[in-house]
Amino acid sequence: MLFDLSFMPDMAQEERLRAVKELDLRSLAHLGDAVFELYERQRQILEQSTVRKLHDKVVGRVNSKEQARLLLALKPHLTEEENDIVRRARNLKAGIRRNVEQATLRQATAFEALIGFLYLTNETRLRLLLDMTT
Repeated sequence: MLFDLSFMPDMAQEERLRAVKELDLRSLAHLGDAVFELYERQRQILEQSTVRKLHDKVVGRVNSKEQARLLLALKPHLTEEENDIVRRARNLKAGIRRNVEQATLRQATAFEALIGFLYLTNETRLRLLLDMTT
């Protein structure tokens, strides 16, 4: 199953939350990117008839521009804590990619960090927000 809160299994929820908040935001974004891609692959696998179509659909959703757009759509639904993660991650210096603006990369990083944070701390909330992206 995709979502499994086995990260730090011996910790109480409050301790886990505190430990996750201390993680580097880039690490959370790295994890969030993988979680979102796996979510999209899982979601698309039953809808697509060929591997090529599956790949094209997933790539169409797992990219900087789409992630930035999804973050803007989710923004009104975020809690104060989630908005804080987004704000802090958005302020990280983004890399340079051709054909993608710096602001878009920063929004995408913020989206990924939010997904990574929720993956490690709140499976129910993560599922709710990801379902809003479909």
